[in-house]
Amino acid sequence: MGWTVFLLARSCISSWRPETGFLRHTVCRTCIRQLSVGSVEQDCPPSTQRRSPIRIGCASGFWGDTAASVPQLVYGGKLDFLVFDYLSEITMSLLTAAKAKSPSLGYAPDFIHTAMAPYLKDLHKSGIRVVSNAGGTNPLACAAALHDIVKKNGLDLKIAVVTGDDLMKQKDAFKEAGITDMDSGKPFPDHVQSMNAYLGARPISRALDLGADIVITGRCVDSSLVLGPLIHSFGWKRNDFDLLAAGSLAGHLIECGAQCTGGIYTDWYLVPDWHNIGFPIVECTSEGKFTISKPQETGGLISFGTVAEQLVYEIGDPEHYLLPDVSCDFSQVFISELQDAEAVSVQGAQGVQPSSFYKVCATYLDGYRATAVCAVGGPRSAEKGRRTAESILKRTREMFTQLGLEDYSAVHLQIIGAEDVYGPHTRGKDLVREAVIWLGVQHKQKKALEIFAREIAPAGTGMGKFLCTVPVILTDEKCIDSAPTELR
Repeated sequence: MGWTVFLLARSCISSWRPETGFLRHTVCRTCIRQLSVGSVEQDCPPSTQRRSPIRIGCASGFWGDTAASVPQLVYGGKLDFLVFDYLSEITMSLLTAAKAKSPSLGYAPDFIHTAMAPYLKDLHKSGIRVVSNAGGTNPLACAAALHDIVKKNGLDLKIAVVTGDDLMKQKDAFKEAGITDMDSGKPFPDHVQSMNAYLGARPISRALDLGADIVITGRCVDSSLVLGPLIHSFGWKRNDFDLLAAGSLAGHLIECGAQCTGGIYTDWYLVPDWHNIGFPIVECTSEGKFTISKPQETGGLISFGTVAEQLVYEIGDPEHYLLPDVSCDFSQVFISELQDAEAVSVQGAQGVQPSSFYKVCATYLDGYRATAVCAVGGPRSAEKGRRTAESILKRTREMFTQLGLEDYSAVHLQIIGAEDVYGPHTRGKDLVREAVIWLGVQHKQKKALEIFAREIAPAGTGMGKFLCTVPVILTDEKCIDSAPTELR
């Protein structure tokens, strides 16, 4: 498996595809034509001169993040690069479903219309280059949509597209190889809808080397959106493992947007001005030392605590954080607050050679789901809400039996306000005077959930008065992460 960089431009450019040689593209604004010639990629020689620090801002931590981040970073960040992280495993499921409905969909449209379109001229004028995984399951369509906006604005911007993460053509081979879910050990699903490898930073750096102003990828490692520009800017080699680990840490700390500026800080009451929370900026040197800050006159908080909490977020073992470009050891990382500046310095990441494996995320159809949310008021509200939900379930199950339908595949019942999340440590449940029923169900057949949806409102007059929302039935797509999968 390899990756390919497509660059939308008017002249010939080169791109690298591992294990298949050099590709030269002659590209016009309406088509892409590849002409392959044999070549071998060489590691760049080590850099002997000190280079100016690079400033990278992250304006999105997920698909649906606030649009307020872009102007504060574009106009107040003094950036070299602006990155957008849109993809989670659930997002890949949603984008897969969208692409199944239309071959022109499958990417994050917010990136085109909200993040890019209003600011393209200013990005071009300031020389800020953009990297984003907004391509989702259809990066070429994403680039085509953005190209139309660029053309309407009369701008000369080169858009690069990284492909190669889509592994659907190899799904049968993976199933025959006995690949299982890396967490649960469940077997490979029969009806996979998408399979994507988490690519690393090299294709992004290569696209920037070739002159791209905007790089759009599909599924890649979140931190690679930052590591790619750093490799490009500083010429870090494949065996500069400590530097690659430092760049990966820089990417990891800002990849979730405002999370590291106090957005989910444990001591949330110390974080001011949520309405104007600042989005993070990393300023990195060629030696791998960096600082984390945010634009001036923005809310949020940069401190040891906010950054340290993000450091350990979703990395598993901090001594063995496995990425395509480097295996990282963050156990000796040192974070220090800078005096007279709302910023922290970070150093101490270490790295070793990466494994020969990529993580792969697959999505598959697993039935349908529906959720009912109902407000309950008055004395003994928690008890009333629980009895209502259990009665709805009992009634619908009896209907399923009469119609020859199976039972629910899964049920989730939570009484919000009754401290259900605390389990045996719940306190004062009998004193609750208002609560909310959160009832989610899953079934293999849509017909069963249509019955469930019809039986919510009748409970309002036949099982105690309450207010409810009408459930919406959604296709339930599951994700599995499989590793190791050898793709190199």
